[in-house]
Amino acid sequence: MSKLRIAVQKSGRLNEDSMRILKDIGISIDNGKDQLKASARDFPVEVFYLRNGDIPQYLKDGVVDAAIIGENVLIEKGADIEFIERLGFSKCKVSIAVPKDSDANSLKDLSGKRIATSYPKTVQKFLKEQNIKAQLHQINGSVEIAPNIGLADGICDIVSSGSTLFKNGLKEIEVLLKSEAVLAVSPAITDERMAILKKIQFRIQSVLKGRNSKYVLLNAPNDKLDAILNLLPGMRSPTVLPLAEKGWSSVHTVINKNDFWEIIDELKANGAEGILVCPIEKMVL
Repeated sequence: MSKLRIAVQKSGRLNEDSMRILKDIGISIDNGKDQLKASARDFPVEVFYLRNGDIPQYLKDGVVDAAIIGENVLIEKGADIEFIERLGFSKCKVSIAVPKDSDANSLKDLSGKRIATSYPKTVQKFLKEQNIKAQLHQINGSVEIAPNIGLADGICDIVSSGSTLFKNGLKEIEVLLKSEAVLAVSPAITDERMAILKKIQFRIQSVLKGRNSKYVLLNAPNDKLDAILNLLPGMRSPTVLPLAEKGWSSVHTVINKNDFWEIIDELKANGAEGILVCPIEKMVL
């Protein structure tokens, strides 16, 4: 059987998160010797460990069939490459920042100024859309130092927590885009390998649904059961089972983690007791 060739970042946080999700979907990779390519033991997949910035070209050329890559890199270097799934990790922003003591407080204040960036195509496109003219200086790495050494009046770079900007005396004044890891596909992928990728996508969706949900069990007095059930979502509908104690029922359901505390508060206010919350490893619908 043909093997799907999937690229991941060679090192760093994106690599760790990528390997974690592959492990969670049942794909075990043995890369103990720091190989640049490794095969899965139990699935028709080969993993290529590549520099993040090189991955879009490998996708275009068909050297790899798919990749777990930051959307920001795909936008900058592979705008014509499609992705089929957002993965929910490695979230960041591509932002413009200036020194804290700068008079610039908005994008228009950088008109005619100098901007240092590792994302020249992204910045140029954004500036054109906003009708702003500025000089771009392309820098690979350590963009934050550019204003301090007089190379630029501002920078454009990825921002995660904002701590790097703070340490370098910078303030964010504009967000160009928000990014996260995505599952990208080579335009040259074969039908056979696309079928394998679809299986991987299905497994990933099951893991992501589990990560974003909580399994909730609670006890409810029967005279308040209708009010409690009206508060609860579920994959189809909540499960209701009678308890040994008359007048009480056990209710089982799944709650989105983003709505969790608000719903729990309402459940308690409506008489729910003994609320038990469990993580979900995977959820297959």
